[in-house]
Amino acid sequence: METPLVFNIQKYSIHDGDGIRTSIFFKGCPLDCAWCHNPESQRYYHELMFFDSRCTGCGACVARCPQKAVSIVDGKAVTDRNLCNACGVCTDWCYNSAREVAGKTYTVEQLVKEAEKDRMFYENSGGGITLSGGEVMDQNMDYIEQLCKTLYDKGYSVDIDTCGYAPYENFQRILPYVDTFLYDIKAMDPKIHKEFIGTDNQLILENLIKLSRDGAKINIRIPVVMGVNADDAFMQDVISFLKENSISVTQVNLLPYHNTGMHKYRKLDRAYLKEEEMGVPSGELMEHFQALFVENGYSNTNIGG
Repeated sequence: METPLVFNIQKYSIHDGDGIRTSIFFKGCPLDCAWCHNPESQRYYHELMFFDSRCTGCGACVARCPQKAVSIVDGKAVTDRNLCNACGVCTDWCYNSAREVAGKTYTVEQLVKEAEKDRMFYENSGGGITLSGGEVMDQNMDYIEQLCKTLYDKGYSVDIDTCGYAPYENFQRILPYVDTFLYDIKAMDPKIHKEFIGTDNQLILENLIKLSRDGAKINIRIPVVMGVNADDAFMQDVISFLKENSISVTQVNLLPYHNTGMHKYRKLDRAYLKEEEMGVPSGELMEHFQALFVENGYSNTNIGG
């Protein structure tokens, strides 16, 4: 496998593990969540993002595109995605920053150096580095293992934000270097999981059981989406699964659905599917689900995070 692509490095993150953290987002995911708010994270290759509101139709990108993939239509640059290979030449000549390529390669050393810029914040807050995505556990694991080990050997806290859909041997390789796995549970019914997420959930649940048995520290993260899983039956199914399989859970985070990433789909010339089937849960409903987990022994259950 090639060197993984990184599509974002977020500094001063307070929602991706303990303390203040630097979150590194890898590009590429085996799932296809209908509500994904970072669609630029889904594919494993470079992609062009176009900011229509910034484009003045000057034509500089048309003249410079090696693939002849860009034309001006109704005063705006239009890209033929079948011809575009996201080489990035056009971005260098766009005077209004209307064109951007998602995905950048870093060596392990470069990423470590980037993370170390915020060492003072980690030390003062009990934070560290969180590897996220896309899906970090479905990348080149030689690279990911080297990154985790290097950060661990330097004394940094390493967390992994994961959907759980990857071979378990990938988790075993980095387990010695990881403090906490932020582990998603999106649906318990395999049919619903496949409809809204693109796969069934057998591997995800099996890996969660194995991680717990291997002594991993686990935070469960549940995106709560009206029309998908925002009901008592789903929450009770999650609680029953955790208890029946003796999953050791440090924290539960209930994450209310939002559609703030919708505009990114337009930048990639993609449709935001199933929009009418999904909705935002009310604050009262979120508090009800929180109370449900607390009543069942999960006292460290938070809304958001």
